[in-house]
This record gives sequence, C-alpha cells and structure tokens, in this order.
Amino acid sequence: MAPVFSHGDLRLYLLSLLEEGPRHGYDLMQALSDRTGGTYTPSAGTIYPRLAKLEEEGLVTKSVDGRKTVYEITEAGRAEVAARAGDLEGIEAGLTDSVRLIADEVRGSVRAAMKSLRADLAAATRDERATANQTPPAEGPRMASREQVHRADAAINEFRAQVRTDLRSHVARGGELAASVVDDLTTALDDIARSITRSLRG
Repeated sequence: MAPVFSHGDLRLYLLSLLEEGPRHGYDLMQALSDRTGGTYTPSAGTIYPRLAKLEEEGLVTKSVDGRKTVYEITEAGRAEVAARAGDLEGIEAGLTDSVRLIADEVRGSVRAAMKSLRADLAAATRDERATANQTPPAEGPRMASREQVHRADAAINEFRAQVRTDLRSHVARGGELAASVVDDLTTALDDIARSITRSLRG
C-alpha cells in the first residue's frame, strides 16, 4: 500500500492548512481526514512531532487556549508556503491519485471476495438440487439439505474471516477505510441475500 504523503509532503501540507487559520492538533487531523475523503487520518504521533519541528524552525507558533494547544502560522511559514506553491499543487494532485488508488484497492478486495462467495453459494445450490434429484424420498433429501446448510455456513464463515482479516490488516498498515467501501460491501451482501432467496423459492 503506497503512503498517502511522500516524505516531507505532510510538513508542507500542514503549513498550508495552518495558513487557512489557527488550528489545534485534532482540527488538523480531522482536516486531513476530510480532505482525503476519510481514507487517511493521521495519528497524534504523526502530527505533533511535525508541529513541534515546525515550531522549532519558526514557521508556526503555539498558544494554550483552555485545555487545547492552538497552532498558528508565522510570516516565515506563510513565505515558505508561497515559495512552494508549485510543490503544494503537486501534493494536492498526488494526494487525489493516492486516495483514489487506496479506495480502488479496497473495493477490489471486497469485490473479489464477493465474487468468490457468490460462486461458492451457487455451487452449493447446484449440488443441493442434484442431490435432491438423486436421493430417494423420505429422510434422504432432508439429510442432504442439512449437509448443504453446513457447507453454506462454512463458506460464509470463511468469507467473513477473510474480509475481516483483510480490512483489519489494511487499517493496521496505516490505511483508512472509506465509508463508500463499506457501502459497496453492504450492497453486495444484500444482492447475494436476494439472489439466494430467489433461488430457494425457484
């Protein structure tokens, strides 16, 4: 997974956010999340050391407002943002591309898992129908159906475990999970449920 910000870019981007107005650390983290559609939310351990470095360089100042520490850009900070306007435009463009790639990657993983689950459930349905046609009446069909229910349970549990692992690993590596990806997952699961209901009624 490629990082959202290349080395040194986050520093300049923080300055550009502070140029819009004074902010405290949480405001900056939220602004970064908002600008990236929720695909990137930096931790306090990422933001505060960079703010401390910017203060050390004389590019920002900080003041205490109640329980919050507010950061404000200095004239030297504004001069750096102005001098690096071209770099900032490149960061904005790269940020858009990076966020799009991350979202596409997660959506691709979810769609692949959905496709695999559909195939497993379709195979289970075909097997159930074939077994029902070959098994004598009475207890045979019920036993075969119970066996297929167990197979379906196993397929669903395997899918759940795999998607859960993929999503948690993605977030643990620093990636962010966009609401649109979860919406895609929910829609796909709803489609599968309706498809299975139609097959069973048919």
